[in-house]
Amino acid sequence: MKKIVAALTLLALAACATTPEMEGPPTAFRLTSPGMPDNARLPPKAAGNFAKNPNCTGQNVSPALAWSNAPDKTRSYAIIWDDQAGRAGLGVSHGVIYGIPASTSGFAEGALGGAPTTGAFVPGKSTIGMHWFGPCSPKGNAPQHYVMTIIATTLEPDALPAGLTKAELLKGLEGKALRAASLSFRFWQ
Repeated sequence: MKKIVAALTLLALAACATTPEMEGPPTAFRLTSPGMPDNARLPPKAAGNFAKNPNCTGQNVSPALAWSNAPDKTRSYAIIWDDQAGRAGLGVSHGVIYGIPASTSGFAEGALGGAPTTGAFVPGKSTIGMHWFGPCSPKGNAPQHYVMTIIATTLEPDALPAGLTKAELLKGLEGKALRAASLSFRFWQ
């Protein structure tokens, strides 16, 4: 009986040690946010800062991102950040950046919310016209999900012009996308 209890205890401990980041093949293309698991709640500082919207009272601090196991032939990456429930279900594109060199494997917290460092990425155009802005969900609203997607591409980092919208970027990536990985965040005020 003691052996059965010990075996069941070991199995339970092993099951508890598994995290969402550990699921799937170890060689899969992955996007993570150091210190924040998939579906984590974004801190208040991540909220957008936009004077025309009273719900945008944060600091526009982007989460830290890291990725690994990019496909062979990757020349650059693109990142799209969406809130599909925003604007009463019409969706809001919160981030559009691309031309991220293949040698890059992540961004520090706050690196995407400000002006881009030369060569770090090409700024696109989100729904409100900025390349990046944090969540601005109304106070008292149910938690909304913000999906971050990274796309590995065969394009050189300078292949696309600055200022593309999400739709224009996706059109430019047709036939050039190799693989994608995503990560979800939640936010409410």
